[in-house]
Amino acid sequence: MLSSPFITALVFLINTVFGIYILLIMLRFLLQWFQVGFRNDPMLRLLLRLTNLPLQLLYNFIPGWRDIDFSAIVLMLALKMIELSLIAWLYGQSPSIIGLFLLSMANLLSLMIYIFIFAIIIQVILSWITSPDNYNPLSNILFSLNEPILRPVRRKIPPLQGLDLSPLVVIIILQLADILLVGVLRQLAQSRFLVG
Repeated sequence: MLSSPFITALVFLINTVFGIYILLIMLRFLLQWFQVGFRNDPMLRLLLRLTNLPLQLLYNFIPGWRDIDFSAIVLMLALKMIELSLIAWLYGQSPSIIGLFLLSMANLLSLMIYIFIFAIIIQVILSWITSPDNYNPLSNILFSLNEPILRPVRRKIPPLQGLDLSPLVVIIILQLADILLVGVLRQLAQSRFLVG
């Protein structure tokens, strides 16, 4: 079925609005999980303000556990399911709840993987263009986010003549996880997406 430019524009707007807000919540979730301090950085305080209202409502019903913000997970899943439902409805489809849930999980896992991939790439580029003695708040945020996943690889693969290969290895592992884990989830979701 061909879609009209109007439906295509609506799908684009839905994807953009939901995508940006889910990205902000995912960033907050990851930064809290890796215990990055929000108080000292104006960018992170803005992130808190933009995502605080719906999460504060959910905190009354959904407790966190250790450093995992389950309210953020529930909010991201709900928003992604609403986004996918709206798009399916625009195309005249009736998705099943299980299919929506699985596809939402797959999309959120993929988003998290690509956040790490881009954060690692940006951190590597910044390490090339900035000197170690210059304070850069973005570098500190990226270091706090990336170091927990780079450190285990760095222990196994030490730098080769001063060249740290751990970012490349982690990016390859993340890309494989996206292909295999997220790919299987997407296949499973698509097989159960439509009702009856």
